[in-house]
Amino acid sequence: METYDGPLFDCDNHYYEAEDAFMRYVPRRMQKRCVEWVEMNGKRRHLVAGKLNHAVGNPTFNPISKPGVLRGYYRGNPDGKKFTDLIRSSLEPMPPEYMDRDARVARVEEQGLAGTWLFPTAGVLYEQPMSHDIKALCVMTEGFNRWLDDDWGLTYKGKLFAAPYLTLADVDWACSELEWALERDARVIVMRPSPVKTKDGWRSHCDERFDPFWARVNEAGITVVAHVGSTGYTANGYGGNAALDALGGGLKPSVASLIPERAINDYLLTFAFDKMFERFTNLRIASVENGSGFLRDLFVKLEQSKVRMPWYYDEDPCELFREHIWINPFWEDELTEVIEHMGAARVIYGSDWPHMEGMEHPRDILKEVDGVSLADQAKVLYENTAGLNERRPA
Repeated sequence: METYDGPLFDCDNHYYEAEDAFMRYVPRRMQKRCVEWVEMNGKRRHLVAGKLNHAVGNPTFNPISKPGVLRGYYRGNPDGKKFTDLIRSSLEPMPPEYMDRDARVARVEEQGLAGTWLFPTAGVLYEQPMSHDIKALCVMTEGFNRWLDDDWGLTYKGKLFAAPYLTLADVDWACSELEWALERDARVIVMRPSPVKTKDGWRSHCDERFDPFWARVNEAGITVVAHVGSTGYTANGYGGNAALDALGGGLKPSVASLIPERAINDYLLTFAFDKMFERFTNLRIASVENGSGFLRDLFVKLEQSKVRMPWYYDEDPCELFREHIWINPFWEDELTEVIEHMGAARVIYGSDWPHMEGMEHPRDILKEVDGVSLADQAKVLYENTAGLNERRPA
């Protein structure tokens, strides 16, 4: 079959945070409530909200695992190697392009990418442990975004598009931070697919108290990315919830590895159930690095709700879902099945580069497109993300 040979637009790239990423713009008086460095047993670790955080084993990121080292493991592990052994065997000194934007632009061009969205590594993991302290969470997040603008820029040389992180814990702060991002030509913003802790308790992102934020997103036409992160979901006692368990790399199989699919399923289903796409008709939500295994059951639940409560929806919730949601499957997912559920115009490609569970080279995805027409390959690999990268004001 024919294989696409044009440029790719990668919807899921990552940087590794600089040593002062969570501190540069956080007032000293607030740092103990936010993120600090501590040395324990000869290793440097992060204290988050005053507690040792285990989400990132080595937050110095040096040495670092090579990109794609776990591809064989996720493909079925034909060599029978242990997850941890694969990681340890691939460690290397930090390459400059993981932390320097000019080196990254050069690498992106070498990889044949027209552009890429950039997301945090540690920065998507710290909202949950700080959720009890809304003021500190907003101070830390705002400071993190200012560091991001310093070191990477929200748009850089037409190649790198870094997503500021937003939380709805304080909706007034979120609206202000959104305006800051829009003024700096941000093309995407990133949020975790999770309920949000407010001063009045946990709330869905679709709660009406957040309507001022979503109204501005709708008006500006900026894409909102729901990226996998620390969501507060647990394994409920079924096999633990350590970072390796969640990646499927613990000492035994664990249902903790299903947490990302549970989180994104509930998040996106709630957008449909709460009729967010009837209320805000210009919303574009991209699910990134959450996989696609949840889709079949999600559409079953949507159809059931439509049949059982025909008076509730003004429009078909399944069709609205397919109109307003874009799905980035894992590279090991069956791309033809995802296209069957969503349509080729709503599937986007992300390599997760340079993370160890992603692709070694972004163009390795061309080995995974069997059964996908050339026209649909062009949509998935370039056109869809390039379209989402452009603002679409209401």
